[in-house]
Amino acid sequence: MLVHNLEKMMHAAPSSITSQATALPYDPAALVDEYLRVLMIPDPVAARRFVSPELKIRFTGGREMIDPAQCAAFNATRYGWVKKRFEGTEVVAGATVAQAIVYNRGTLYGVWPDGEAFEGNRYVDRYVVRHGLIVQMDVWNDSAERLLVRAGLAEL
Repeated sequence: MLVHNLEKMMHAAPSSITSQATALPYDPAALVDEYLRVLMIPDPVAARRFVSPELKIRFTGGREMIDPAQCAAFNATRYGWVKKRFEGTEVVAGATVAQAIVYNRGTLYGVWPDGEAFEGNRYVDRYVVRHGLIVQMDVWNDSAERLLVRAGLAEL
């Protein structure tokens, strides 16, 4: 199924924002959506198909990583489990094959390590895609704020 989805994505019509600039041989937004879908399974091995060997990841708090497996490992320490509910994926105007900037935003839902369920935790991810591969991923979300509230150290 992953290969079929990847082939379909690579031959899909570019998003309307992208097509205003230059027609691309793939849809950067669909590439990011499929990468995130696979990563949130979590299947970091399959997620590597979407990333460059030069991948740089920065998670909330400035945590630096270089491989999708590190994302899955970090999430396993912070959550019992977590998934993303996509609200939108946008390609910044001016995208080219050489570089596209893509934002994916939405909310996280899942279970904290103690078993308590959560939802509505806002997130935004920023991706740099070059020649059809993700070279940079920046991740921000409200988890730290929610953990502070749960610990009685802050109010929402």
